[in-house]
Amino acid sequence: MSSDDMEYGFSSERLATTDETGKRVYLHPEDITGFWRTLRTRFYWLLIVFYMVVPWIYIDGKQIILLDLPGREFHIFGYTFYGHDGPLLIFLLLGAGFTFAFVTSIWGRVWCGWACPQTVFIDAIYRKIDLLIIGKARQRKALDKAPMSFEKFWKKSLKWFLYILVSMHIVHSGLGYFVGTHKLFWITMNSPAENWTLFTTMLVMTAIVLFDFGWFKEQFCIIACPYGRFQSVMMDDNSMVVAYDESRGEPRRNPKEIKKEDEGDCIDCKRCVKACPTGIDIRIGTQLECIACTQCIDACDEIMTKLKKPKGLIKYTTENKLKDKPSKRGIRTYVYLTFILAIITVFTVTLNKRADLRVQFLRGSKMPYQSIVKSDGSKEIVNHFKVKLNYYGSKKYYLNLVPVDPEDAKKFNIIMPLAPIEILDANKQADVFVRFPVSALNAGHKTLKLNVIDSQDIEGDKGTIVQEVEMKLVGPFSE
Repeated sequence: MSSDDMEYGFSSERLATTDETGKRVYLHPEDITGFWRTLRTRFYWLLIVFYMVVPWIYIDGKQIILLDLPGREFHIFGYTFYGHDGPLLIFLLLGAGFTFAFVTSIWGRVWCGWACPQTVFIDAIYRKIDLLIIGKARQRKALDKAPMSFEKFWKKSLKWFLYILVSMHIVHSGLGYFVGTHKLFWITMNSPAENWTLFTTMLVMTAIVLFDFGWFKEQFCIIACPYGRFQSVMMDDNSMVVAYDESRGEPRRNPKEIKKEDEGDCIDCKRCVKACPTGIDIRIGTQLECIACTQCIDACDEIMTKLKKPKGLIKYTTENKLKDKPSKRGIRTYVYLTFILAIITVFTVTLNKRADLRVQFLRGSKMPYQSIVKSDGSKEIVNHFKVKLNYYGSKKYYLNLVPVDPEDAKKFNIIMPLAPIEILDANKQADVFVRFPVSALNAGHKTLKLNVIDSQDIEGDKGTIVQEVEMKLVGPFSE
């Protein structure tokens, strides 16, 4: 095997990113132009702009996507979810999982090559920094092999400095989804000492992104990413893959062994391998390391154009088409689609049935009730509650609690220190005390029905009934 072969990992017996001793081979993919390269670059920047801009979009005062983990409050495209909405969030996760499976069963690893942040940021930004500071692939390889010099020092230093700036920007944009962009902006204007937890989180995440996108790169796809392992389960011979047309390309050009008239279209220039970001030889067949980025397609098409031969020696196709077999969707694709439709249906129905306002009463003290002796010697019972209000709407409410039965209103005195409770697109918690005579209970307990009233005029009991709730009161069995 030649030194060039070792450098590009052309051996089919080991990973392209390791040499014969198991040490890492640093890849410098050739800079390719072509139809797919242009299309992917445009799509990458569309995704990057989406990632950077979306957290700055607000609808009715709410960030369009905000995942407040400490507050267990999640705003997603106009909908609000709280911690107790776990089942709904599980539907979203399941839906995403089956969507991945469905897309993979049809288009193969299109996620890896076209939408994975690992590929998008490295290809669209980090490799462009390499190109800008150091130069093309051969210049980058030459600089890596060269001994330390002033030129190598300043170029490497400048490259990593720009890596750090980009990584910090990526992390800050990501934190905006969890902290809130407006809040995060003002936090960054203050001293780190005022927000040590968030500052430390930012530093750790920046270090991870810098390590992954700046140094680990293709190793994550080859070694750490589980999706590459799952793809074999989700794909079949009808799934789209980037593949080499062996029937057209073989036997490869070899003037010493093969007559020219017997040669296939592949001239064994290895440009497809030099262009591959994971260093594989696509001519060997579909491999775990292939991320379907189409670099090899453009590289091969460029050579075929120069040779005045048809493009498509390497192309998007299916294994069945390469074998001249009919290509049809496998049953797994329809199974995935069925699950997706079922999840969407259940999620939609559940979401539509969810009330805009959720009222929950929790005991506010360790003692279930307290007895109070009035000045006339009679006793009254006090129940203390914490009322939790989970609100999903956008209209401002001024809420009061009023007994449904007028007779109950005479017996049960509801005391709310913060009445009415003002609520707008947030969770609220307030104290509620209920005083009543022992005679109002039935065997030591009572289910009191209450109207939750929106008192826009802030006059107390008057207003619009929002919903009816129940409160469980307890006390002694008798006086």
